[in-house]
Amino acid sequence: MKCPYCAHLESKVVDSRPSDEGASIRRRRECLACHKRFTTYETMESLPLVVIKKDGSRQTFDKSKLLNGMLRACEKRPVPFSQLEGIANEIEQALQNEMDREVPSARIGELVMDRLREVDEVAYVRFASVYRQFKDISTFMSELNKLLAEK
Repeated sequence: MKCPYCAHLESKVVDSRPSDEGASIRRRRECLACHKRFTTYETMESLPLVVIKKDGSRQTFDKSKLLNGMLRACEKRPVPFSQLEGIANEIEQALQNEMDREVPSARIGELVMDRLREVDEVAYVRFASVYRQFKDISTFMSELNKLLAEK
């Protein structure tokens, strides 16, 4: 870290502690040349995720949209809101951990369906019917038969 007083490039960390409720780290440093102390803040860089929609348009990832879709699928089902929030957080974290900054909406839909299948089968079928745009009862039944075959 460059010293603000003498522009020397080497310093040592004297003290380090969390700041802004853990969102950053405050560091007290001492220049190895002039021995003056200065403070730096280290924060995590977050790059926005961009979702590529089916029509090719792009928009920033919005976790609330993800959560609203799962809420609609779980309407009148015994699935706690906290569990859906956890799923939304897991999916967002999984997408952030991938190196791609642009994610197809199909990938997000598949992640949601995988999680909902484990939580509530009715919610899974509801979400899948909208997501996969079931056109008739035979597509709906084939999805139900796949679900039954897994059991």
